[in-house]
Amino acid sequence: MCQATAYLDGEKIMEDVIWVQPTADGILLRTLFGEAMVVAGTLQGVDLLKHRVLLAPEGVQQEERREDKA
Repeated sequence: MCQATAYLDGEKIMEDVIWVQPTADGILLRTLFGEAMVVAGTLQGVDLLKHRVLLAPEGVQQEERREDKA
């Protein structure tokens, strides 16, 4: 299966996520079962190996990671 679990600031907020879309209001998440949620935040990262979507609350800056500098 290719569903993911979404986390906001480290807290699980939605399972079975199949769609992630940035919108003017935040990040739209949609599940395999048709449930939808808009999170006021920013996309921090996607871990495809662990099936995780990582979100940061609105206004929180993403830390620059050392491996991103190369």
